[in-house]
Amino acid sequence: TFKNVSFSYNNNRSILKNISLDIPAGKKIAIVGPSGAGKSTIINLISRFYEFDSGDITIDGISIRKYDLKSLRNKVSVVLQDVFLFADSLFNNITLFDSRISKDKVIEAAKNIGVHDFIESLPNGYDYNVKERGVMLSTGQRQLIAFLRAYISEPSILVLDEATSSVDSYSEEIIQRAIDTLTKGKTSIIIAHRLSTVKNADKIIVMEQG
Repeated sequence: TFKNVSFSYNNNRSILKNISLDIPAGKKIAIVGPSGAGKSTIINLISRFYEFDSGDITIDGISIRKYDLKSLRNKVSVVLQDVFLFADSLFNNITLFDSRISKDKVIEAAKNIGVHDFIESLPNGYDYNVKERGVMLSTGQRQLIAFLRAYISEPSILVLDEATSSVDSYSEEIIQRAIDTLTKGKTSIIIAHRLSTVKNADKIIVMEQG
């Protein structure tokens, strides 16, 4: 819940002006609007990458300022437009070296969101080295890996920030299916320009100039 939240990056210009917004647990909210309207700022505030100027943001009735920062961020998974992959195996890029996540769990998750076949088609499958910034994969393929990474972390709140904006039409259908699985029953906030991404939302928020 956002209660009269205002925010500015500097004193001269307000980005968010008195925003009040309620996102029920397990629902999918889409946020649309022109560049600079404050869409990405909203999700940056949820993870406390910035501190809001006034008002409050609560999760389950508790102000996010009262949560331990690490535990708050562990519960919020963010998928961005620009996916960062490092020079290592796909498996390590998916698990981020979390030893508690087994290969069987990764494979099961990949099958659930429809990316297992694509990974298996690569040389060495899950052990395929994607090289620096994932240059061995297409934009759509990198995006699918980011979805799998988010899915396996089992977040309470899922945020997709323009996660489908630079995807080709070939990947779009697979990605849309992955998004549907990823957001099912999850409290989800989706920022997007594509109608196909937002039309299944429970509520659409339109932002303009904060």
